[in-house]
Amino acid sequence: MPIQFDVDPPVARLAAATAEFVREVVIPAERECGGSVHDAPEALRETLQKGAREAGVFAPHVPARWGGHGLDLRGQAVVFEAAGYSLLGPLALNCAAPDEGNMHLLEKVATEEQKARFLRPLAAGEVRSCFAMTEPAPGAGADPRSLRTTATRVPGGWRIDGRKWFISGAHGAGFAIVMARTSGSPGDPGGATMFLVDADTPGMRVVRDIETLDESIFAGHSELAFEDCVVSEDRVLGAVDRGFENAQVRLGPARMTHCMRWLGAARRAQDVALERAGTRMAFGSVLGDLGMVQQMLADSEIDIEASRALILRTAWELDTGSAAAAQLTSVSKTFVAEAVNRVVDRAVQICGALGISAADAPLARLLREVRPFRIYDGPSETHRFAIARRAVKPYRQPRPEAAAGS
Repeated sequence: MPIQFDVDPPVARLAAATAEFVREVVIPAERECGGSVHDAPEALRETLQKGAREAGVFAPHVPARWGGHGLDLRGQAVVFEAAGYSLLGPLALNCAAPDEGNMHLLEKVATEEQKARFLRPLAAGEVRSCFAMTEPAPGAGADPRSLRTTATRVPGGWRIDGRKWFISGAHGAGFAIVMARTSGSPGDPGGATMFLVDADTPGMRVVRDIETLDESIFAGHSELAFEDCVVSEDRVLGAVDRGFENAQVRLGPARMTHCMRWLGAARRAQDVALERAGTRMAFGSVLGDLGMVQQMLADSEIDIEASRALILRTAWELDTGSAAAAQLTSVSKTFVAEAVNRVVDRAVQICGALGISAADAPLARLLREVRPFRIYDGPSETHRFAIARRAVKPYRQPRPEAAAGS
């Protein structure tokens, strides 16, 4: 089946409208707050999302049933890149992490009653959410099998006990999707279950907000405690003991939407560098005529185009349910995360003092924001491990002892 990279006219129009909205409305708001929204008021989010609705660009990824544009991943790739041109663009369109990934998960896994209770207000921007899986060491992190938070059956439901940390958007969220172990022991490949937990449920509390390198995730990142936190049976999301499988429904597309948004940030950094290279005089010419600057600009153009092509190819594989999607998701996440960092870093270098002047150009804050992307949703090292393991699998020979015993 040929891969379809063409952009449908309605998607192209939505992307163009998004780019205009980001340029005219969102970037001024970003400049005003310096891109820092860890402790920003809800009024900022509400104002930006109201503007996105008025511009007709709100919720591009949400099915029409829930008030969105219903784009597939290929369509999202174009629009999310346009939104990501500003650090606050995805927030304004209600397609920022972790809410965007949670909407996708709820649409695919939740019951109709759960969709009405949790997905509908989340898609409308009436509430925020968080995804609580990561734990302090030695708990779940890059290896989710290390999961230590437990959920134990009690009359009428489940009792959740454990600790979560680096939970993005938890402070002020209306509910959490919590991963807890319902069978087995830490290190086992299965035995996890997802639960929908309202923020005001007794036994769930925010322990602290974590100070981090990045500042553009709305409400930041928090540590959560679950202590004798009881939820009813109808708050199980998906089947019991199938949490890890259900997580893959969320994580594959969520990794790609991260790539889409951050590619927009890389494009913005490159635009700043190109403008500087075309206007700044040094050594008798503009910077853009100097060979070493040309090499950096060219390498960034290559990284951007290669990232975009990988994103579109992987989005197509995910949209069509291809067996190659898992491998390409890891390839894309690893390459794009590192390419985005390279592009922003080169832009800072080309712009010199301007590049590190946070008040005069966006590059310093972009550099701060993109660095964690090489860790979020699986560090590059974990993805490389998975990529190599899948690649070698068809060539792996039976162990001699296994062949002898057969």
